[in-house]
Amino acid sequence: MLMQEQLKLDKQLCFRLYTASRLITQAYHPLLSAIGLTYPQYLVMMVLWEKDGQPVNDIARKLFLETNTVTPLLKRMEAAGLLNRSKGQADARQVIVRLTPKGRVLEKKSECIPFEVGKAVACHSITPESAPALFQTLDDLIQTLAETRK
Repeated sequence: MLMQEQLKLDKQLCFRLYTASRLITQAYHPLLSAIGLTYPQYLVMMVLWEKDGQPVNDIARKLFLETNTVTPLLKRMEAAGLLNRSKGQADARQVIVRLTPKGRVLEKKSECIPFEVGKAVACHSITPESAPALFQTLDDLIQTLAETRK
């Protein structure tokens, strides 16, 4: 009986995380569509807005993705005029990603997005005071899961 109890959907952490992720991504969709970005593109842009001129490997690592997942995304973003990719000066095997003026303009257009999504996901158990503890818990979970993949 105990094993059957563990297999119930409402006992699964993974289902809650998957559902929350999917619904939060849906909350982002209309805001990002208005500026011509997908959610994965928005993540790349945030990494570059924080620090421009990064190697593809660093971007992939920060997003917990493989470079072969990030590279096609960067190619599409380059075709859209949001960024440029070029060989590294110190190491020609390295590809450096830099924002274009069009990509920089999107930062200003995106400033309201965290606030708007915050309003959309506001609930009684997640407050500005409790959010740091939630972030820490999720960061710990992400780190643990990332370490088990190595």
